[in-house]
Parts: sequence; structure tokens; C-alpha cells
Amino acid sequence: MHKLFAAAALCAAFSPLAHAQEAARKDGWSGTGELGLAISKGNTDSQTLIGKLNIAKEDAQWKHSAGASFLYGKQDDVESARRYEVFGSSGYRLSPRSYVLGSARNERDHFTANEYQWTAAIGYGFEAIKNKDTHLTFEVGPGYRWAKLQDLREHKNEAIARGFIDFGHKLTDTTSVYNTLLIEAGSDNTYARNDLGLLVKMTDALALKAGVEVRHNTDVLPGTKKTDTLTTMNVVYGF
Repeated sequence: MHKLFAAAALCAAFSPLAHAQEAARKDGWSGTGELGLAISKGNTDSQTLIGKLNIAKEDAQWKHSAGASFLYGKQDDVESARRYEVFGSSGYRLSPRSYVLGSARNERDHFTANEYQWTAAIGYGFEAIKNKDTHLTFEVGPGYRWAKLQDLREHKNEAIARGFIDFGHKLTDTTSVYNTLLIEAGSDNTYARNDLGLLVKMTDALALKAGVEVRHNTDVLPGTKKTDTLTTMNVVYGF
């Protein structure tokens, strides 16, 4: 029964993406939508749902990207995870490999030190490697963060330095490895997120992705761990 429920949830989630695929391609956008569902029954009952959406568009002058993600979990009918994130960036090319950019990100998490974090930054980007099999991009620049501590009316706003690395390599015609690293460093807190994974294509549109995501905050509330690790196995729909 749980397997049937999981399959039905995945089909329902990807059905709207299938209808939007052709329209997105006509507008020059490409991207991926992914979903993972884990259900455990026995001594401990738990359910975890993970979803991500990433879109991008490039031309000779502009480089745009945006995305959203969510994580929701329950254990023994008690909520154990609830996180939402949206982000976007736009870059104006100075040359075929370099660009200036502006970026923004908002994250809300009910089980970490900060209830929410807003960040906005400007910077410089450079595509060190860009070919059909491999890409490696660096971004760096100044920004500002607005953050509120969990369950407290206390805000920690500060200037930050933002760094971003995006790497991907095609191992075979069907298998790719990727890694992205985001760092937002300030005097009060440094936030770092690394996402490492392996993607295996099943069809032109569908793939399986195994990933490990590590999030770290240097400044946390007492009793809160600084590092969170999330291991996932998701179905990915590409368009």
C-alpha cells in the first residue's frame, strides 16, 4: 500500500511538469523538477517528502537561474522537519566566460537556529570550464543578510561575503556527477551548504538522483547542532 501511495504521489507531482515542458522550451528555459518520498513503518513511523525545482535560461548577453525546494517530515505523527527555500540570480555577461550578477535567497526552517534567512548579493562570476561534458563556475561578491532567531524576537542582520561554486561532469552518456557549494560568511554566522550527487538517466526526461546535502551554521542556539546532513534518492524530471 505504501509503495502504491508513493508511486501515485510521484505521478501526481510530475504530471503538471509534463504539460509545462513544451511551453518552457519555447521560451528558452530549461530545468529539472525532482521529488523524493520515504515512508517507514514499524517501531518508528516516519514520512519524509522532498521536492526541488531548478530552471535556467542563457543567451549571448544574459544568464538567469531560479529555483525552490522544500523538505517536510513527520515521525510518530509529530512534525520533525519543515523547510522551504526560494532563490534567483541574474547575470550580465562581460565576455563569453565572465559576468556580473545579482542574487537573492530566502530560507525558512522551523528546526534550526534561524527561523528565516534573507540574503541579497552582487558579485562577479567566471565560467572556468564550459563544454558539453564538464562545467565549473565560480561566483564571489558582497551582500547582506537579514535573519531571525527561532522562537525569539531577535534579529541578526549583517553584511556578508557570498561565494558559490557549481561543478558538473558527464561520466557516461547516462551518468553525471555534480557538486554545488554555497557560502554566506558574516561576522555573526557563516552559513555553508554543499550538495553532492550522482544522476543516472532512465529516459530522455526521467532520471534517478542520489545525493548528500550538508548544511552548516557556525552560530546556533544552545542544544542545536551546527551541521545537518540529508541523504536523498529522488526521481528527476528534466525539461
